[in-house]
Amino acid sequence: MAFLKLTEQDVSGKTVLIRADMNVPFKDGKISDDTRIRASLASIKYCLDKGASVIIMTHLGRPTEGEFHPEDDVAPVAAHLGGLLGKEVKVLNDWRENKPALNAGDVVMLQNVRINKGEKKNDLELGKAYAALCDVFVNDAFGTAHRAQASTEAVAQAAPVACAGVLMAGELDALGKALKEPARPLVAIVAGSKVSTKLTILESLADKVDQLIVGGGIANTFLLAEGKPIGKSLAETDLVEESKKIMAKMAAKGGSVPLPTDVVTAKEFAENAAAETKALSEVAADDMILDVGPQSAAALAEILKNAGTVVWNGPVGVFEFNQFAGGTEALARAIADNSAFSIAGGGDTLAAIAKFGITDKISYISTGGGAFLEFLEGKELPAVAVLEKRGA
Repeated sequence: MAFLKLTEQDVSGKTVLIRADMNVPFKDGKISDDTRIRASLASIKYCLDKGASVIIMTHLGRPTEGEFHPEDDVAPVAAHLGGLLGKEVKVLNDWRENKPALNAGDVVMLQNVRINKGEKKNDLELGKAYAALCDVFVNDAFGTAHRAQASTEAVAQAAPVACAGVLMAGELDALGKALKEPARPLVAIVAGSKVSTKLTILESLADKVDQLIVGGGIANTFLLAEGKPIGKSLAETDLVEESKKIMAKMAAKGGSVPLPTDVVTAKEFAENAAAETKALSEVAADDMILDVGPQSAAALAEILKNAGTVVWNGPVGVFEFNQFAGGTEALARAIADNSAFSIAGGGDTLAAIAKFGITDKISYISTGGGAFLEFLEGKELPAVAVLEKRGA
């Protein structure tokens, strides 16, 4: 992918507008996790170190365009960012009427962009208004890259210079390395409750990868496609034929979709449910499959140990409950022990990585969520496409 990078730009004495993703969670009126704010610091600090002034824009929550409510206010985010930077970060509510006069080293934040009429519809005039504030526009919000909105796409069309921030560039470089120029074998882990939510991802990856590991409810549907007993486990009978097609596609190219031969079951889905490990053939009608068994986990771990590149989205069992976490932990350890390039994304995946303490052993952890999944599907990300266009 060809796009301009912030770290290649001369921003000295310039005003830099950064579209960040500081959509952080709140609990009892306070920020409960500042990971996204901290992830944005690299680009902000780069600009400040080079003598630029910085304008931040971000969304927060799901406000109604044209309406402002106290819970939509980005002031707590600006205050937290100011604490991390050691300087005041003012919130600009009337930036369209009063263009800010900034000095080198200043940092300000626009009010929640999703309050602005035309933001979600990618209004060109709103994009031009954003662009008029700056000399350089930086998109550092990969998590919103799959949406064409005024603060991600229209502004990039209108800005004098449009480039990718440190976080965005890192995401794109890592994803490109994993899927466009991977070291082989390329192994993908795709797990989750439903095939339907990840069918297009599975179909797309089946064309690219050497081995496709599935887990969770997705694996149950594939087991059903092979005529295996799954008891009362979560599965989608209407997608059995699609699952067969994916397995056939992998087999035709010499790959496979390795499925468990032993599983960990329970009679109910509960934190204190009694776990029982058994051969797949022994699964009873009232059993729920909640994890892969140790033999299957070892077999999958062996595949991962020999991988050249690993793409991971989704735990293979109900890892939140310790008695059903063995399979996911075995895969996590195998990835951590391998020197292969690995990229992981998705909320549950990141939670599993944190639980098993292997965060520093994953080559790249994607912050993208929906954008990460759409990239895996092979879809064009509008906010990335415009950066490529401007960088051509």
